[in-house]
Amino acid sequence: MSKASSFKHLLSPGRIGPMELRNRIVLAPMGTGLGGHDGHITERHKRFYEERARGGAGLILTEVTAVDWPRGGSEVHQLGLSDDAFIPDLRDLTQRVHAHGAKIAVQLQHAGKVGTMDLAAGRPLLVPSMITERGSFGELTAEEFGAILKNYKTDPSNMYTVIDETEILRLVDCFAAAAERAKRAGFDGIEVHAAHGYLIDEFLSRHVNRRTDRWGGPLENRARFLCEILRETRRRVGPDMALWCRLNGEEMNTENGITREDAIETARMAVAAGADAIHITRYGPPVEIVSAMIVPEPGELLPYAEAIRKATKAPVIAVGRILPELGEQAIADGRTDFVAMGRQLLADPELPNKLERGEREDVCPCITCYVCVGQAFVQEPFKCAVNAACGREDEFPIVPALTPRRVLIVGSGPAGMEAARVAALRGHKVTLCEKSDRLGGTLWFASLVHDANGDLLEYLGNQVRKLPIDLRLGQEVTPEFVRQLQPDVILVAVGARRERLPIPGADRSNVLSGDDLRNLMTGADKKTAVEKLTLAQRAMLKMGSLLGVSDRVNLTRELSKHWMPLGTRVVVIGGGLVGVELGEFLVERGRQVSIIHDEPVMGAEMAIPRRWQALATLRQHGVTLVTGATVDAITDAGVVYTKDGQQQTAPADSVILAAGAQENRGLADSLAGLGIELHLLGDCKGVGYIEGAIMDGARIARSI
Repeated sequence: MSKASSFKHLLSPGRIGPMELRNRIVLAPMGTGLGGHDGHITERHKRFYEERARGGAGLILTEVTAVDWPRGGSEVHQLGLSDDAFIPDLRDLTQRVHAHGAKIAVQLQHAGKVGTMDLAAGRPLLVPSMITERGSFGELTAEEFGAILKNYKTDPSNMYTVIDETEILRLVDCFAAAAERAKRAGFDGIEVHAAHGYLIDEFLSRHVNRRTDRWGGPLENRARFLCEILRETRRRVGPDMALWCRLNGEEMNTENGITREDAIETARMAVAAGADAIHITRYGPPVEIVSAMIVPEPGELLPYAEAIRKATKAPVIAVGRILPELGEQAIADGRTDFVAMGRQLLADPELPNKLERGEREDVCPCITCYVCVGQAFVQEPFKCAVNAACGREDEFPIVPALTPRRVLIVGSGPAGMEAARVAALRGHKVTLCEKSDRLGGTLWFASLVHDANGDLLEYLGNQVRKLPIDLRLGQEVTPEFVRQLQPDVILVAVGARRERLPIPGADRSNVLSGDDLRNLMTGADKKTAVEKLTLAQRAMLKMGSLLGVSDRVNLTRELSKHWMPLGTRVVVIGGGLVGVELGEFLVERGRQVSIIHDEPVMGAEMAIPRRWQALATLRQHGVTLVTGATVDAITDAGVVYTKDGQQQTAPADSVILAAGAQENRGLADSLAGLGIELHLLGDCKGVGYIEGAIMDGARIARSI
């Protein structure tokens, strides 16, 4: 167990200007989509922020708030601070946050060339210089593309207006006036958003700003807009309110974009203009936003924070997948002063309090699926795959059951374990049965393919074992078993069934279904091993089983990097979520991979940012991605398929069938006649993956 002392630096008090914080954990600013259409904060929105304050964060940092609302807004549900009418609701928010001992700051912004609200109203977008290029996006389904464009009314031939000096100075006043309103609403600090492609950032970037007046050219001129905002804001709010800005440490893969040296010098000028701190992030072209802002590797942005801290001597806020252990070390080493956590505090708003109590293993992990971020792309309220209550705190409280019941849960995948956790916390008497000898169901194999899923498996397993749950591994549930147990309610969460695809050659020895591969890696099916593997391969698996490797996800994952029962050339049939993640897994293990999919977009079940990131990774590794194809047969030569009327063959030593998952109601049907209340959860009632499984488990366990 990690004790609070393990995080003594992360949990120590800190200061930004005049603002004292109880710890160094900051709720990162994230577009939630929880606001109203009128710029006002909603009750649901307030509850979201209040829950993170209750959970122990030192500083709550709001999402972008429009200083000239409705002009310059980047989201249809965005908050506004352009009028005194917004103050009362925001004052209620700050009072709620303060009641839990946290401080709160507002992030001020004008969206410039990404002003969704301007496009929706038919207004041209404000830009420093005329823009002629058009951004490109990654793979989108037709539904997603329609959701993105549905509100756009601006004439494409008149999309941009170059901002003149009169308007620049008016917007300087808008920022300062919004900050003054924020002070009256009870906020403790102001963050001026000068990053992520918004208007101030556009002035800072030579790629966008090609002006020749005093607002363009050398960096001193390009930073003038930001510095004037900081100076005027400081004059209006006085010395007793914290003020800082968010900057890009770099503008990735952009000609004449912001360099690291630009960022350091801009930070120096911002501090001289009145900023108490710098919040450092990163940006890139639209198709690279995921790798730029939502970093693939934990702590990838820390070098930017460290460089600016050394150059300015001002406190810095670092962001970018900084887990508690990494944040603790980074603060101890002097690389940063504060750590902004976004998705981690969506997954578990209680993370700071749990660290304080020495309960690190009880923190529900983010699994980097980007479901939360993906919602922003289609202008919908966000959600979290592993925390059903995220953004719906008023709908998902865990309260004691009025009448405790005997609850039988069948299947220990994410739906079953989440249902068991919630039901036990409510006081029900829970029996959790799993047919195999281990917890997790398909989540166990998913943990091999995507590392972060293993964190979720470990967390849920810990909760099931710690709570008063009667766990029965190796227990098959039959009508007779149910009659003996006499439960009041049955929750069936046995996962999907997978039919072998009707493809000629699918029964060949080198063809594996997803279930086959999972069973081979775990040693769960000796019949499949005999049918599919050579004697030497079976001996390797037997050795792994004897050594206990196949019982532990981490060891099995590590072994798979050195040996797997697959040939060098692997063709994956099915490019949905499972096929794409399987492709990532295989290329990391040195396989030459092709993925063949019958739909026009791969990974359609994945959140947009996760999809873009995964497909970019696959292409970087030379994976052949074939969409809109029909598989005709599997032969000695490989997988024969037809695309655009042309028949082709993908060479294959091994073929994996990653499609065919269907609902699985067989057990539920066999128990339906017992006269006991029965519910289906997760993939057995329709494939919804981890997000759908957790939601079902959370919802049903709260309702029984």
